[in-house]
Amino acid sequence: MSSNLIKVLVIVLVALGEGFAIFAEMWAAKHYSGTGTSFWQVLLKMFLVFAIGGSLLIAGYMFGLKAFKNIWIVSVTSITSIVILEPILAYFFLQQVPTTGATIGFILGVIGLFVAVIF
Repeated sequence: MSSNLIKVLVIVLVALGEGFAIFAEMWAAKHYSGTGTSFWQVLLKMFLVFAIGGSLLIAGYMFGLKAFKNIWIVSVTSITSIVILEPILAYFFLQQVPTTGATIGFILGVIGLFVAVIF
């Protein structure tokens, strides 16, 4: 398999892993807070989804360090996936818009991410 294809695979694995994990977190939070379902029922339902996400993340990190020879590139890929996916999932899945403070925090987080990558 070519080096560039492995790098793309790493990005896909990490993004999917983060997506599964974020989905499980938000689904669990929504269903536990909005229904009379017990804590353990919600937790156990989402445990498998989160485990799949975690497995994808582990594979992404394993392949990523081998392909990029630098863990920081993989870490930035993971953080960027979270910065992109979490607000999208929060808006579309929970139909919530961020507060002013959360928006400012998000913007500062994105700026921090860019500073870390550039310098």
